[in-house]
Amino acid sequence: MKEVQTVAQRIITNVEKVIIGKRHEIQLTVNGLLAQGHILIEDVPGVGKTVLAKSLARSIGCSFKRIQFTPDMLPSDITGISMFNQKTREFEFRPGPVHAQIVVTDEINRATPKTQAALLEAMEERQVTVDGTTYPMDRPFLVLATQNPIEYEGTFPLPEAQLDRFLLRISLGYPEKEDEVRVLDSQQFQHPVDQLEQVVSVDELLAAQEKLKEVFVDPLIKSYIVELVRQTRRHPDVYLGASPRGSLALYKSGQARAASMGRDYVIPDDVKALAVSALAHRVIIGPAARIKDVDSRAVVQEIINSVPVPGAQARTR
Repeated sequence: MKEVQTVAQRIITNVEKVIIGKRHEIQLTVNGLLAQGHILIEDVPGVGKTVLAKSLARSIGCSFKRIQFTPDMLPSDITGISMFNQKTREFEFRPGPVHAQIVVTDEINRATPKTQAALLEAMEERQVTVDGTTYPMDRPFLVLATQNPIEYEGTFPLPEAQLDRFLLRISLGYPEKEDEVRVLDSQQFQHPVDQLEQVVSVDELLAAQEKLKEVFVDPLIKSYIVELVRQTRRHPDVYLGASPRGSLALYKSGQARAASMGRDYVIPDDVKALAVSALAHRVIIGPAARIKDVDSRAVVQEIINSVPVPGAQARTR
């Protein structure tokens, strides 16, 4: 797995030149990229959500598009539209901004549910259907969505089906004092993202994504993953727990974390480190618990602390 580790470390080190003091969050984003999953960045404005996405795109040399979601946006503004060509007397498809390898959907919860739903097919099936014709997406394809969890005026909460499409949900948070001073220094003359160079080719990334499938996951680890997800459905404070897609998210992101660290096998620490990011946004807290300010992240952490970690067994091949 040295090839995957090398690819991951190159990207992380390059992005850290711009996003200072957030190595863990960058690692989570790269894990999502390697696992071919989409990332939801939920945080207050100004902490670097969009810059993180730009830095990631520049590091890989992928095509990059940014969509600023607004309440008056239509689904065709995202997927594209068929227009009549007067010269050829035929309809021609003009692709929308979703037809890129890395797509940043800024303030995704500001669009109406109808417009949000335009992303469902692209995120799950890597294709877009317009006027009965299906257009496949380029590989790799990653949606990095941002939303502000504080501001509710003029927003439309993401439906459960949309949230379930995101492999991981992360939060950047405010930087430490020393890191914030470094941010000021780094942007005195020019934004560091403008000087960022490509460190990984698209072919190298695709090869790393394929190599990920070879990471071994012991049956005991699989059982541990499933048990964590099952407990989200049984918790007294939870109205609706994580679906089997949550188990798959934890499984694939666990493989990505192991490979990015140079291992060809998943350990329980990989699962524990990713469980909150992979499951919390899939858990719906019940009305009574919501009144008491029970948070889905705290529920998942409680489940992690209560479910026994599996022991080791001899590996046979």
